[in-house]
Amino acid sequence: MTSSQAVCLRGAVQVGYHLLDRGSSALVAVEQTIRVLERSGLFNAGNGAHRQLDGVRRMDASIMEGECLRAGAVASIEGIVHPITAARLVMEETAHVLLVGPLATKFAKHHKIELQKRQATRGKLSYDSMLKQMTTKGDWHGTVGAVALDRSGTVAAGASTGGIDLMLPGRVGDTPIIGCGVYADNETGAVSMTGWGESIIRLAVAKEICERLRYGETPASAVPKVFRRLVAKVQGSAGTLVLTPKGRFAIEHVTSYMAAGWWDGKGGPTVKDRF
Repeated sequence: MTSSQAVCLRGAVQVGYHLLDRGSSALVAVEQTIRVLERSGLFNAGNGAHRQLDGVRRMDASIMEGECLRAGAVASIEGIVHPITAARLVMEETAHVLLVGPLATKFAKHHKIELQKRQATRGKLSYDSMLKQMTTKGDWHGTVGAVALDRSGTVAAGASTGGIDLMLPGRVGDTPIIGCGVYADNETGAVSMTGWGESIIRLAVAKEICERLRYGETPASAVPKVFRRLVAKVQGSAGTLVLTPKGRFAIEHVTSYMAAGWWDGKGGPTVKDRF
């Protein structure tokens, strides 16, 4: 984690906490926290999203609240600064959960979500060339996410990503898939994932963690069990933020590092790259 990322992450945590402290919902706190990270260009989301093999940035995001299990998501959306806001609009302005591709982009533009500045694209590759160059486990570091608990006892979770480097156009990871990249339920807790999406999808990791919480496990005991299974069954790689309605939380990862932070309003935010 660079010093710039640490400063940005600390600022994002402060934004989310101050919103909660003033009575905002967990949903608003999650969205606004992630917006800080998307705008910064320092992480693999929003302005900093990785490019796919054809040189285009296609981004995914999702958000969910735990009271009524409302959720919204976008996949392969292009050209906007804040995919997390597009995901929330899908949740609140449509009867759907997930919008994908060019029509998800059209939906975001209809709602006047801020557009990214135009950037030069790479030289075009043939599809055969892209197939030869693609990787199944590219560099995915920098995916962003947040979980929050508000005064009403409602939890929320969100995530936003540019995917993995050198991925085939059309690839979608875990982030926009409810139950895989995010999940939130006031009966269990809120979970936001990062990592190798294909492995997270195979085990529906966010929902798996929540189900263990449902049957009485704490975040500190549930997450290591799920991660051990992730590694053993599919050689997976992941990190997570978990928060229960009682305020118990865990920041865990089976990666070399995961930049993350938390704050309960006392002292200053805790920000580290290993937990």
